[in-house]
Amino acid sequence: MRIRQFAYLFSLIGGLLLSAEGNQCKAQDPEFSQFYANPLYLNPAMAGTMRCPRVNLIHRNQWPGISGTYITSVASYDQHIESLSGGLGFMFSSDNAANTLKTNRFSAIYSYQIKVSRKFSIRLGAEATFFQKSLDWSKLQFGDMVDPRRGFVYQSADQPNGDGNVSGIDFSAGFLGFSDKFFFGVSAHHLTEPEESVITGRSPLPMKITGHAGAVIPMAGGASKYTENDVIISPNIMYRMQGTFQQLNMGLYVKKSALVGGVWYRNKDSFIVLLGIQTDVIKIGYSYDVTVSKLTTATGGAHEVTLGINFKCRPKRRTFRTISCPSF
Repeated sequence: MRIRQFAYLFSLIGGLLLSAEGNQCKAQDPEFSQFYANPLYLNPAMAGTMRCPRVNLIHRNQWPGISGTYITSVASYDQHIESLSGGLGFMFSSDNAANTLKTNRFSAIYSYQIKVSRKFSIRLGAEATFFQKSLDWSKLQFGDMVDPRRGFVYQSADQPNGDGNVSGIDFSAGFLGFSDKFFFGVSAHHLTEPEESVITGRSPLPMKITGHAGAVIPMAGGASKYTENDVIISPNIMYRMQGTFQQLNMGLYVKKSALVGGVWYRNKDSFIVLLGIQTDVIKIGYSYDVTVSKLTTATGGAHEVTLGINFKCRPKRRTFRTISCPSF
């Protein structure tokens, strides 16, 4: 079994990844270059870290240079709620792989913040998700449809197994530690490895483990506090593992007033460049993945656009510490 865009859908790069092994399909989660602009997707412990209401919108178009691109969109809302002693968040994501395999997910997230010391706090997060996956069988092609000279001209003897739809419940958890100058976190998604086969047979979604860390360094030197007009550098690293798939992102952000720039390297895959504008209320970011793997630049790389809106709320209590980390 294979999808028309088989040469690309079977690669080991981000997005929903498929690999053919007999009559099995194996999948991994969509990937985002601006993962801090998608905080609830990165780590459920980040729900409510800004205290005030926050909305984040992300749209990613991967490999637009070929037919069968990956289109992934995410919308999320979160805020800190005093009566719950933590943050509450909601997230909806939609992933469309070659207009053939579609996945929708809706998540509810809660995080609890603990003040460890005057300068250091931790957050613990839990996430429950309802997911729905569907496969358009009519867009699949099989080996018995091929004529050596004329291509795909025959009807296949293979018939749909099931109705091509599956839904279920998924659970995730996260940890976040932070101060004014550094932060680190670990998240574990798909704790129960839910079954998501759209045909007969088993296809559990492998657990995904993500570790991320970074620092906020003002170029003003040893100043204990920095202002929005200071030049701020934030080196970051993220490691992710899911099944046999591993990924390492390394890079840094540079911020000056409302302007933000960044550059990243995703191992054996691509270089990522970022430009953004960030104010107290709104942030807009654009990033482009320059492919350096064997897929070459013929794929068109990947375009990602993000929009974040921070709403006003009551003056924050002195006992609540917000995390200082990149927003893209």
